[in-house]
Amino acid sequence: MDKTGNIFLVGPMGSGKTTIGRMLAKSLKKEFYDSDHEIETRTGANIPWIFDIEGEVGFREREHLAIDELTQRQGIVLATGGGVVLRDDNRHDLASRGTVVYLNTSVDQQQKRTNRDRNRPLLQTANPRQCLEELMTIRDPLYREIANIIVDTDNRSLRMTVNMIISQLKKRTKTRDVSNKGLRRARYKP
Repeated sequence: MDKTGNIFLVGPMGSGKTTIGRMLAKSLKKEFYDSDHEIETRTGANIPWIFDIEGEVGFREREHLAIDELTQRQGIVLATGGGVVLRDDNRHDLASRGTVVYLNTSVDQQQKRTNRDRNRPLLQTANPRQCLEELMTIRDPLYREIANIIVDTDNRSLRMTVNMIISQLKKRTKTRDVSNKGLRRARYKP
């Protein structure tokens, strides 16, 4: 992990960011936050209502303010909304203030997991699958751009996914420790 101890989960809707984030935070004894929940708490309104009244632009501005504030905390696990990566400032804040874990999920899995969920404004369309495919085409490269760790969640239990993330975090820490020791030795060589 980075020096802040922060872990930020990114990925498409239906990838399990909130559920996995809660489990990961509990396993690592960290505080858990969900950016969408924080936005709802701050506004006193749910995400679909915000989209209806302010549109996606208004929601994205609220999301940016929440991300900026939450990523400045220390030692947290943060589940982000699927579109958080659309804004350059958000990508910068996430990449520079913690370890970013991309929960990669196929469109088939997303569709299964979000099929009955009415709290996803972007999917309230005649063809939700097409929407998911279009979103993935745009967002997948952005998730990959900032990800330190990529974990595929298809056909994996929640516990298995959390264990994979913890394992990858430990590998990153060991690799960084070895690199830092080598740099210190090299720096102090006579």
